[in-house]
Amino acid sequence: MQKLALLKGDVKHYDWGGVSFIPALLQVENPQMKPFAEYWMGVHPGANCTLALDDGRELLLRDYIRINPQELLGSAVEAAFGQMPYLLKVLDVKDMLSIQVHPSKAQAALDFEAENRKGIPLNASDRNYKDANHKPELMVALSGFYLLHGFKPEKQLLQTLEAVPELHVFIPVFKTGGYRGLYKMAMELPQEEVNELLQPLINRIIPLYQQEKLNKSSEDFWAARAAQTFLQPGSIDRGIFSIYFFNIVHLKTGEAIFQDAGVPHAYLEGYNVEIMASSDNVLRGGLTSKHIDTAELLKHTKCEATYPQVIPAKADEKEKVYPAPVPDFELHSYDLKTGDELELKPVTAELFLLTEGEAELSAGDTRIVLKTGAIAAAAFPGAVVKVLAGASSRIFRATVPL
Repeated sequence: MQKLALLKGDVKHYDWGGVSFIPALLQVENPQMKPFAEYWMGVHPGANCTLALDDGRELLLRDYIRINPQELLGSAVEAAFGQMPYLLKVLDVKDMLSIQVHPSKAQAALDFEAENRKGIPLNASDRNYKDANHKPELMVALSGFYLLHGFKPEKQLLQTLEAVPELHVFIPVFKTGGYRGLYKMAMELPQEEVNELLQPLINRIIPLYQQEKLNKSSEDFWAARAAQTFLQPGSIDRGIFSIYFFNIVHLKTGEAIFQDAGVPHAYLEGYNVEIMASSDNVLRGGLTSKHIDTAELLKHTKCEATYPQVIPAKADEKEKVYPAPVPDFELHSYDLKTGDELELKPVTAELFLLTEGEAELSAGDTRIVLKTGAIAAAAFPGAVVKVLAGASSRIFRATVPL
């Protein structure tokens, strides 16, 4: 079995993606200005990710691992997961993504089976659970990055509700029913009442947004952008309420954040590297035209104060390990100067992703160069992977904590 190979990921052309960042990484032309939203690397059924083998063949990563899973995953990972348990991505978020929550592993298994028993097709637009897995996520910013992340602490949230006249109606509900009462009211309000509350707010903030009088630390900025992005005649997106309820987090390049099951969140703008459990279970809460199941969303949402734990970027660290309290994945990054060398010994099937510079990877007789246009590789247990930086480089390494 080949222990090191160049990897080709799978581009996702979702409408919210940008048109230049991922094409530049992959050195592909984009004359039609198609959105390049995500670049997937992994064995997820939606990731047609291929290995370039020394004999000239190209083989799907998941098929290659299936040939000899114990050898290529290692016995511990093969026993625990049966396949590579994580999915690695690059994202270019030009337009806001939907507000979403992911279920816990135990609850995902129950709810996936419940929808199977109901006979709901996996590809049905109203299907909530696509698999039996959880989807914890960790992201590292490749640029300034904005996101919504969990409910604001109580004092801060009350200040916001008091400062926005259209949100005063929520104050007594929050004081008596807490976070769950607040969120339940926002998600269950009849659409006519949503429109009546939000139309005056939108009328006030959109001119300010268009005149560039709002900044990105302001809820009004993102609410105005959302109102224009998700414009539906006669139906204002109720996700705008959540922009005021949730923490707005601004990550600087190199900073990271972990998002566990139940934490409501939405990516707003920027580039990132993201690693997650290999799953596609998403429950949406607004800023979307896709299916929203309010009962299921409320069942899984942690309606509690969230204090964002930003993982700092440290310029003097050659190697960084990003903490994530899950068994499915572990993400490392290496900031290398020209001529720097590393020696790595994979304990399971691992993925390498180059986001800056150029580096040669070698294992035995196999040598590959990661550079713009060829940014990813896979390595397997038994390999001793030597890394030589041909320029100042940044490499991410996805693995499993053992």
